[in-house]
Amino acid sequence: MKTTTNKLKELLELAGDKKILLVFLRHFGCTFCRETMTRLAEVKDEIESGNTEIVVVHMVSHHTAERLLDLYDLHGVSHISDPNRELYLQFGLNRATFNELFNPMNWWRAFKSGILKGHLIGKPAGDTYQMPGIFLYYKKKILNKFTYKYVSDMPDFLKLVS
Repeated sequence: MKTTTNKLKELLELAGDKKILLVFLRHFGCTFCRETMTRLAEVKDEIESGNTEIVVVHMVSHHTAERLLDLYDLHGVSHISDPNRELYLQFGLNRATFNELFNPMNWWRAFKSGILKGHLIGKPAGDTYQMPGIFLYYKKKILNKFTYKYVSDMPDFLKLVS
């Protein structure tokens, strides 16, 4: 399984030196993933000041991800391309059920996030059924995690790393 970042560092190597906030995205066209990236950018400096490195995991090429992460002010953030979803599966992130994708709460949150906050819906870039996840990872151990009940859930990044 490939766990090399865009900066040619291995995940296990990084997680041996400092805590890693692993942010597994659904797909870059997802309204909620766009909101996640916006919120992550807002707290990026605070997270990194606590000796924690952010690593985004996605299903597109490094080049495509770099361009999209830059759009959301996540310049320089390490990321791992996992088009076969092997790392997703290793961390227990499965494909969404019908209810995790299509329920009234998701529709309401999609309206709020997509229309009112301007995150809109983009062209799918990855498996649209993939569930996201957030893990605080250090020395081969998961120290904390955010488990999504629905694709529209939104983690508190600062709480996760504290």
